[in-house]
Amino acid sequence: MTEEQLFDIEDLENDAQQLYEHWKIAVDMGQTPVRIDRFLAEKNPYQSRNRIQQAADSGFIHVNDKPVKSNYKVRPGDVITLMLDRPKHDTSIIAEDIPLEIVYEDNVLMVVNKPAGMVVHPGAGNFTGTLINAVAWHLRDLEGFDANDPEVGLVHRIDKDTSGLLVVAKTAAAKTALGKQFFNKTTRRSYNALVWGNLVEDTGTIEGNIARDPKNRLRMKVFPADSGIGKHAVTHYRVIERYGYTTLVECLLETGRTHQIRAHMKHIGHPLFADESYGGTEILRGQRSSTYRAFIQNCFKCCPRQALHAKTLGFVHPTTGRQMDFDSTWPHDFSGLIEKWRAYIKGTTQDTFAENK
Repeated sequence: MTEEQLFDIEDLENDAQQLYEHWKIAVDMGQTPVRIDRFLAEKNPYQSRNRIQQAADSGFIHVNDKPVKSNYKVRPGDVITLMLDRPKHDTSIIAEDIPLEIVYEDNVLMVVNKPAGMVVHPGAGNFTGTLINAVAWHLRDLEGFDANDPEVGLVHRIDKDTSGLLVVAKTAAAKTALGKQFFNKTTRRSYNALVWGNLVEDTGTIEGNIARDPKNRLRMKVFPADSGIGKHAVTHYRVIERYGYTTLVECLLETGRTHQIRAHMKHIGHPLFADESYGGTEILRGQRSSTYRAFIQNCFKCCPRQALHAKTLGFVHPTTGRQMDFDSTWPHDFSGLIEKWRAYIKGTTQDTFAENK
């Protein structure tokens, strides 16, 4: 839902007016029951929970073609629609001839390597040029595939400025089967990230509920596990290389929450390098010299986005039952950034590790 799709409740009459579908989402088969206002607020960072409550209580949010109140609890398989009193602007997904790096493809799914800077799915301010627009073009001749059908397509997502692997389902059955694997935490996913600081331990686990930051709804925040706020999240990390002021780590996701790695690493005091939303574009570790500041600025220019890459992806094939595991190489901006830090640490003789944890 965009700012245009929700509305001023005062301007609408809650009577027997004709309503038009503006937005639709199918609830994952593994979803646990949760209030619809909370569910939609977590799905959409651009709207407050209060505004969603107003829309629901005014009869404009429907579940399975019937209006519901804001305390309705969504269930697996529910189809939620936003209905307004005016026809919507055409926001259907248009097939666009955009290059795709396809790692694997068969008759029921495809694995793609998304570049940084590409939005995964059309939304507010990004209705064209997305990964799904590119997928729609690639599969334009596939009988039965409709990019506008929520029962097919992307099984999971990564952020616009995160690069790496994603799986796309060509059939509803494949999406359901893959979705269950993600929900049951049986998929294998690892990310590579460059974080600020020198982590104390070579391995570790970060646990903490993740929810929208009440002060900035475009950012996530970590809350105590017993707070009742947000969703349980677990990230395991392993140090790959140390550069004194930064560390290259592998992150394994036990859960898959929005901005999980970014929020968790920020929470333990090691924001992702160049992650503007979580403080990573500040010089958080290192020297005060102009030479060092110039080096960091060159690093930011080399990789002007959060240094995060979805490197591996594994799942059980929904029809063959065979384990499928994929690996991807670092994109040029990420590899260039790492080479800069490798060269930097080789050029220093001082022990920067102990004092920069």
